[in-house]
This record gives sequence, structure tokens and C-alpha cells, in this order.
Amino acid sequence: MCLIHLVSGAFTHQPEEMESLLSADARERVDHSFCDVEPGNLRDYHVHIVGLGTNDSGMSVNPRMLSWLHPLHRLKSAAYLSGAQVTDRNQADRQYVDRLVRLVRHIEGHGRYHALAFDHYYDPDGAVNLNKTNFYTPNEFVFGIADKYPDVFVPTISVHPYRPDALRELEKWAKRGAVFVKWLPNAQGMNAAEPRNDDFYRLMKKYDLTLLTHAGEEQAVATVEDQALGNPLLFRRPLEMGVKVVMAHCGSLGANDDLDNPGKKARSFDLFMRLMDTPDYRGLLFGDLSAMTQYNRLPGPLARIIERKDLHHRLMDGSDYPLPTINIVIQTKALVKHGFITKRERGHLNEIYNYNPLLFDYVVKRTIRHPDTGESLPASIFQAHPAFEGQPVN
Repeated sequence: MCLIHLVSGAFTHQPEEMESLLSADARERVDHSFCDVEPGNLRDYHVHIVGLGTNDSGMSVNPRMLSWLHPLHRLKSAAYLSGAQVTDRNQADRQYVDRLVRLVRHIEGHGRYHALAFDHYYDPDGAVNLNKTNFYTPNEFVFGIADKYPDVFVPTISVHPYRPDALRELEKWAKRGAVFVKWLPNAQGMNAAEPRNDDFYRLMKKYDLTLLTHAGEEQAVATVEDQALGNPLLFRRPLEMGVKVVMAHCGSLGANDDLDNPGKKARSFDLFMRLMDTPDYRGLLFGDLSAMTQYNRLPGPLARIIERKDLHHRLMDGSDYPLPTINIVIQTKALVKHGFITKRERGHLNEIYNYNPLLFDYVVKRTIRHPDTGESLPASIFQAHPAFEGQPVN
């Protein structure tokens, strides 16, 4: 467990201590990252809510995640629990949410964070597959914490299109005010290109729901046989039906079959960019920056995203929490190596991490610059996006 702590959740301070103990230089770095952001307008569109099923949450994880019979899965779950500062498994779900609320409320002028539900894996015949379900977070739970902490959370539902009651479930939460629907096809088993989903897409369009989907390779909770479902090109079908789609991570990891050139493969990021450059998808297709600063995604996609100023108005921020707490993948030394930050800035960022990894993730993205041009990402990416506030974006 000491080793787990070193690679995840190796915090030396609590968020409450930051105001009095953070160095002047690190404080200046934080203040600078907020100088052009309207107070309360900050948005994080990608925050995972995960639990063990304690505290009457209704959440669950696959039993193999907690068993030493599956050591890799057991170590992963231990890392996530450490990062989320869960110290009592009997109170895990309450502690996870309480910690997240503390992190947000100790970000001065904080905005709101979109808490993601996560549906089961469903087989093509519509049967739930618990063996392939890595974790489950019900829609009721994310709406519940949004009701309890309205200054912190916005609920994002997750509805698998293969479930027998998919349309009823989708409409239920749409009428409650849901704006986003979360999918992770590599881990949930849906093929976005299948015609069987058309009624689902029509209902999404009717209620102006936006699909927030993983794109590219998934390494945290996916199965090898389903990696192909993360192919960005599969999402042409909902886009062509007029459904707004946000591709998480901008497809910045892995490769997929190039469906436009049979027999060839292409980087998932290049396929994402191909879709972004398709004129018909302007105003429909967006990308989020979650996980793009991880060492295993550097440097190409991040540099390219900074370069493409013409696409910045179609980008939004996401932390992919709890991943910012896993310091083995959030390696600031890699950002220095590739020229995105300086060694001095790295020291300031690491100091912030030790108090508040959620704030750290935001300040990292406000600090990074293109290695060659010195250009940075605009403040607009990190604020409430007009496309999801009832305004058109072309």
C-alpha cells in the first residue's frame, strides 16, 4: 500500500491548507490561471463518480477489481482509492464524494463539475453483462449529488442504447433536465454506427441531448476485444442525424481501422481531426481535453490542438477525475521534456498537486504552451461552453 501511495494520491497536504501554506510563486501561478476566467463560470465536463456500493449509493464495481486473484485489477483499484483519499472501504462512496466536494470548494471562484453516471455493459441481445461491467454508477446517484451540492455538480446520465428500456430511461432523465449522455464504448460494448441506435439518436435530437463519448484507445477500464468500438469514425452516424457529439480526449491515444481506406490503420487522433475538419460536422462535433496532458499521450496531439486555433471554439475542458490523482500518469517531467512547461513551472505545479489535484489539472492546462510557437490555450475552453447553453457554434 505504501508503493500504491507513491504512484497515486501521494499528497502531502489537504486542500484546506493551501490558502495559508502555498508558496507565493505557486499562488501567483494559480492566480494567473484565473485572471481571464469569469468567477463561477469555470466548467469541468468530465468527472467520474465511482463507488463500491456502500452508503446506499447503488454503485458497484466488478468483484475482480477488489480481488488479489486478479492482481493487476486489484492494484488499479487500490490506486484509484488512494487517489480519491478513500481510507475506509465501508464508507468508500461517501468519502469519494466528500473529498471531491472539498477539492472543488477550495478552488477560489470555482464553477461546476459534470458528474458522470456510468451504465452497465450490455450484450447485443440487450442482456446486461455483469462480467464485462467494470463499474456501475446509476443516473439516480449523480442526480442525487447534484441536488445535494448544486454549487458543485451538474449530472450527466449514462444510458446504453441496447438495454430494453433505453428510450424510456433516456426520456425520463431528459425531462429531469439532463444535457449530456456519457458513453465509453470500449468498456460498455455499444457500436455507435449500428442502425439499431437510430431511435435512440432521434430521441437525443428531440431533447437536444449531447453525446459525451470516449474516443480512441481506452487503457483504464476497457477489454481488448472491444477497443475497436472507440473508433471516432463510427460516430458519423449520430452526427449525420444531427446529434451533438463530444469526443473525450480528442481521440488522442491508440490507432483504429481507417474505415475510409479499408485495410489501413490510422491514429485515432488523426481520425478525430478528420471529422473535425468535415464541414457538415461544424456545430455538431466537439472535443474535450481530458487526459491529454498524460505522459503516454504526449507530445503530438496536445501540440496540434494548441496549433489549431480555428478549432478552439469547439473544445471544452475535462479533468477525467480521478485520473489527475494518479501521479504515475500525470508526469510533469514529461511536460518539461517535450517543452510544454519550464522546470520552474514544474515545481509550482507539483506544489499545487500536493494540495489539490483537481486544481492542479486545471492550472497545468492554463500553463502549457506550444513547444515551438509559445502559444497557449484560450480561457474560453475552460468556461461554460455556449453550445450547451442554448447558443449555436459553427
